[in-house]
Amino acid sequence: MIVERQEEQADTRTVLVVEDDRNVGSLLVSIIEEELFYRAILADNGYKALEIVEGTKPHLLILDYQLPGGMNGIQLYDRLHAQPGLEEIPALVISANAPLDEIRQRHIHYLKKPFELNELLEVTERLVEE
Repeated sequence: MIVERQEEQADTRTVLVVEDDRNVGSLLVSIIEEELFYRAILADNGYKALEIVEGTKPHLLILDYQLPGGMNGIQLYDRLHAQPGLEEIPALVISANAPLDEIRQRHIHYLKKPFELNELLEVTERLVEE
């Protein structure tokens, strides 16, 4: 337990999870924090995510494609990557149905829902550590 807490405190990597389903979002945040010892922040829509990045620069964006409020995950990605200092942040789109051509054009990583949590953790760790 002590070793885990020391690792958690020493690691300041941050993952921004943008997911409108509170249960799914909370699960993703918990798993990322407990298994990878990263700080994970949940936003339930694109506008909240834009507010969060004003004060915190994430190391990875995990974006649901279908979000409420008129901005989908790819549109959010475009807005975030247009901001100075955020152009190089990797992203992972998670969705059951997303336009793969748009995802490929932007070099965004993609996991189709439903996915295995281990797969999410592996991709998350790889993208954060690159």
